[in-house]
Amino acid sequence: MCGFVGFTNYIKDDGEVLKTMMDAIVHRGPDSAGIYADIDIALGFRRLSIIDLEGGNQPMFNEDRSLILVFNGEIYNYKELRDQLIALGHTFSSNADSEVVLHGYEEWGCDVVKNLRGMFAFVVYNQNDKSIFGARDMFGIKPFYYTKTENSFIFGSEIKAFIHHPDFYKQLNEEALAHYLSFQYSPTEETFFKGVYKLPPAHYFVFKNGEITKTRYFRPEFKTIPGVVDFYADEIDKTIRESVEAHKIADVEVGSFLSSGIDSSYIASSAKVDKTFTVGFESRDGDRYNEIAFAKTFADTIGVENISKIITPEEYWSTFPKIQYHMDEPLADPASIALYFVSKLASEHVKVVMSGEGADELFGGYRIYQEPITLTIYDRLPFAFRRVVSKVCEYLPKIHGVNYLIRRGKTIEERYIGNANIFSKKERDALLKSEIAKDAPAPKVLCDKFYDEVANKDDVTKMQYLDINMWLMGDILLKADKTSMANSLELRVPFLDKNIMDLAATLPLDCRVNNVATKVALRRAAEKTLPRVTAQKDKLGFPVPIREWLCEDEYYNTVKTEFTSELADKYFNTQKLVKLLDTHKAGKADLSRKIWTVYTFLVWYKEYF
Repeated sequence: MCGFVGFTNYIKDDGEVLKTMMDAIVHRGPDSAGIYADIDIALGFRRLSIIDLEGGNQPMFNEDRSLILVFNGEIYNYKELRDQLIALGHTFSSNADSEVVLHGYEEWGCDVVKNLRGMFAFVVYNQNDKSIFGARDMFGIKPFYYTKTENSFIFGSEIKAFIHHPDFYKQLNEEALAHYLSFQYSPTEETFFKGVYKLPPAHYFVFKNGEITKTRYFRPEFKTIPGVVDFYADEIDKTIRESVEAHKIADVEVGSFLSSGIDSSYIASSAKVDKTFTVGFESRDGDRYNEIAFAKTFADTIGVENISKIITPEEYWSTFPKIQYHMDEPLADPASIALYFVSKLASEHVKVVMSGEGADELFGGYRIYQEPITLTIYDRLPFAFRRVVSKVCEYLPKIHGVNYLIRRGKTIEERYIGNANIFSKKERDALLKSEIAKDAPAPKVLCDKFYDEVANKDDVTKMQYLDINMWLMGDILLKADKTSMANSLELRVPFLDKNIMDLAATLPLDCRVNNVATKVALRRAAEKTLPRVTAQKDKLGFPVPIREWLCEDEYYNTVKTEFTSELADKYFNTQKLVKLLDTHKAGKADLSRKIWTVYTFLVWYKEYF
């Protein structure tokens, strides 16, 4: 696991510029560094040594030094690919997994990505034709950012490195702010930095003669195959265990995160790790925000060590700015801070951990996925009638029951934008001052292209497909990568494997969700190994007591100070911000998600601007 930066075209003092850019991402690879530079390109690499600790340094060259690679990630089928490439005549200089990417590109060109099983972002520079080939893994586990300036094409693992390039002009993308207020993360290819883009998951690109061409090489295809739950449970258990074994490949110790739910418990049990890691929060609301006791009991059951930490409110709030700096873009998911602390804890003991990200999206784990199949008497009324009621209710105060009537009068494409739906377009337009932000399209518009790709599928599949393409990359995997790498820790996600995706895409609807349960077949599979109480437990996933903290004077005043600042006044109607805060503190409505989304942006903005 590593980080890289690069840019085209010679600039004065390019060696010093490259070093400064690399220093900005030293947390991604504190073990060693490597540089290549000529008049056409500069490549910098920071390494966290996991496989072939002595070899595998980068930038890496092929046999005739015509191709140069910088790579971030792990390739879990590298041994098979290595044997195949050697049989085809390639000569390897190391035992590192990254070298198969270099020789694979030499052999198969752009199609190399179709042969890779793992998580990755990389660049191959061709010295013969001065082209750059880059790619990102099928789920977007590893990040890849790029921008074109007047003189350079700049790319790398984190945006913060770009700031140190003399051609880079740092400017806020105000349209991104509008989208963020609805999604709680940055949902488009363009980032919060104007002109800086994310390479989407499952894409590769070729940059040549000043132009970039992107191609999508993988698209999840849900093709249901009829079958009973027990059959699929057996297949899931077999496939997950094989994936976990593949993800254990390392020359260092591997541990596992452990919350109280099925996903991390299944991984920790299957992996047979020696150490697991858990965090919880101090709260006046009992153990609602503390899963440590449950995790320790489960760890004892499977015979592994559980190392835990209680996070105080003071630690959470004081560390928050640092975490937003590491995110590159604001992310208003409170769980990202919990993930940072559990990563920090794990990094004191191991270099690699496994985690349960992806199970909910692939196997139907979110409770909201039950909504389309949970019919009530009201749902039997004609849709045209429910639609009229919905439109009327949009003008009513948001008291209990009104939101239900609004949602039941809309199609899934109109009402579902992902697991987070913070501010509607109407709400955010009233909150924002910027006309650029106000002109940003409604949240639904950003989702339409993905809904169009599964227009003939059932509503649950549509929701999963949207989340796999947006929420998973924009929220779940962003915080997983950035919080772990901030602590120089490699995080692996065995559920997000191409073989598991292929299997999950065949599950009938009743093997995913029904009226009483989510992840139906996955839970049945887990029961083969886990105690039933764990396999059937509702999802928590390191919950955070933001709601109650915002009602306490100390943190209410902390947020109010930001909401009434000159910075807030630059972008927001501050009276409306304070009203949100006061309404929440008075207990009239739970507005914590809205408050936290705005507060997060303000904290992030101060870190970068």
